[in-house]
Amino acid sequence: MTFRTSLLAAVALGATTFAASAALAQEPGPLEVTLFAINDFHGNLKPPSGGIKIKDPADPAKTVAVPAGGSEAMATLIKGKRAAVKNSVFVAAGDLVGATPLLSALFADEPTIESLSLMGLELSAVGNHEFDKGATELLRKQNGGCQSDKSCLALHPFLGAKFQYLAASVIDTATNQPILPPTAIRTFDGVPIGFVGLPLKGTPAMVKPSGIAGLEFRDEAETINAAVADLKAQGVETVVVLIHEGGFPTGDYDDCPGISGPIVDIVKKLDPAVRVVVSGHTHKAYLCRIDDRLVTSGDKYGTIVTEIDLKLDAATKKLVEAKAANLIVRTAELAKDPDQSALIAAYERVAAPMMNRPVGRITATMERIEIPTADTALGNLVADAMLAAARTGDKGGAEIAFTNPGGIRMTLAKSNEEGTVTYGDLFATLPFGNSLVTTTLTGAEIHAILERQWEGQSKPKVLQVSAGFGYAWRETAAPGARVDPASIRLDGEVIDPARSYRVVINDFLADGGDGFVQFKAGRDPVSGDTLLDAMEAHVAGSNPVAPPATGRIVKLD
Repeated sequence: MTFRTSLLAAVALGATTFAASAALAQEPGPLEVTLFAINDFHGNLKPPSGGIKIKDPADPAKTVAVPAGGSEAMATLIKGKRAAVKNSVFVAAGDLVGATPLLSALFADEPTIESLSLMGLELSAVGNHEFDKGATELLRKQNGGCQSDKSCLALHPFLGAKFQYLAASVIDTATNQPILPPTAIRTFDGVPIGFVGLPLKGTPAMVKPSGIAGLEFRDEAETINAAVADLKAQGVETVVVLIHEGGFPTGDYDDCPGISGPIVDIVKKLDPAVRVVVSGHTHKAYLCRIDDRLVTSGDKYGTIVTEIDLKLDAATKKLVEAKAANLIVRTAELAKDPDQSALIAAYERVAAPMMNRPVGRITATMERIEIPTADTALGNLVADAMLAAARTGDKGGAEIAFTNPGGIRMTLAKSNEEGTVTYGDLFATLPFGNSLVTTTLTGAEIHAILERQWEGQSKPKVLQVSAGFGYAWRETAAPGARVDPASIRLDGEVIDPARSYRVVINDFLADGGDGFVQFKAGRDPVSGDTLLDAMEAHVAGSNPVAPPATGRIVKLD
């Protein structure tokens, strides 16, 4: 080979190498998108007492409480994180409102909708608590408008959420269409990501039936897969599910050595295009892999923001990688977002006189716990307050009171030496706005209601009962025969199956809530005070209040 030929060959090789290198340099890398997710915020604009419990870094066998949550710190965390990435979406998995502290609930949860809109939330699944006040009120929260003189005009007209609720599985039976959009698409550099949002199928058992009349809540997995097919038809290859259903992990807030619960079976039935599932409902925190899909949940009350990093192939539009971190919203380390602080302060100026008004005193903390076998001190206190409020003839002439354990939201804490209880404290314990209904039931109907506590329930729902009433039951007995009729007593006397008794319940149970459809058979109903007013009167009149003794319900085996 001559020198000239060699030189030309070298030049050609160099040109080829340069062209290949240039092409390689121009070849795009994966598209990166970050999701920021929350769930079960429940209107906690202020940090919840107790923060979040995590494993003690110094001793994993123990737990420590970390001050966390609230909209001021959460907004600071999210805004800072979003500013550091090019592509992001802020999403939620439901129960943003409902069962909220007084600061939000006093104004029909409009402060929470405004707070999250101000924070930049874009999409959220509806949860069961979004239906606490019925479907009409949910649509008002989405679209705006006035509910009552308690809300909307407190500061300014309510314009509705700036984020979009998704409700793929909630079908209006008159139109056979979802009551809210089932899906949404967000596109980044030409690559679409689809989102499906929905509540758990069991929502109807958790809310007042009258509030969701005419609605059907369809199967979660079937709904998601049908929505995925629709998204694929629009060119979407990567789908994220926002679902208000969850699981029960065995690990700490940022891992998942094991998980059980409804979310596991749902995820295993999903279309392969679903690679990320943002879950909620169980108030747990976890980062799991289920059937090779990323499944996350961020505790509750704004204590955690889940950061989900996605990498997508720009050519195929498919997800290449998904990883997540649960970020604790540490109030000691995060500055307060000034916009959130201003919003909170404006509503506090209106609400403070009611929130801080002393009602009475308690001698000890009464824990909010659900015992699937017996009564609790706090449950007994609520039932006793109901009976006292409805005992007189003009209020219904009640002889027995029942209350559902799910209607009690928070521990009634002795937070100072004097044990002072404020109206805000009572509201936090009983935030659902229930009213009392006194109705007539026979002894046989009461027995059937007691048996219902274990029949047709996802978990036992042991009603709390008033003083003077009690019974014994056996777990090993056959369904429908767990309660010994001879043990059902009122003031020491065995309940007569044929005799009529006046029973006071809340309006949720009166409407057949929690599956107790037998209450709907009650006769001669008399509406009474609100449950909160009954509790206030009882605490004020018994000042100070000691925890009622337990043992009204006895498990024999």
